[in-house]
Amino acid sequence: MLRIQEVLKEKNISQIELAERMKLSKEGLNKKINGNPTIKSLRTIAEAIDVDVRELIEPTKAGDNEELYIKRDGSFIPIGEIQKLKP
Repeated sequence: MLRIQEVLKEKNISQIELAERMKLSKEGLNKKINGNPTIKSLRTIAEAIDVDVRELIEPTKAGDNEELYIKRDGSFIPIGEIQKLKP
């Protein structure tokens, strides 16, 4: 399952702006997003919105990962996920 729409919302980027960054029409972008995008397409999208390509893909095994945080100035800041250790 892809998280492209969710990541765009998090980064406050519209589909139109993403299409412009990728030099595509809105319809062309919709085909890439709503179809079955290739890894190359996902990498291009990730680069255009300045995220790691893994951010665009929802993990398929819920519960296998846990959030990873750093503590800075008394606050915890999420920095990614780490695979849970197996007992």
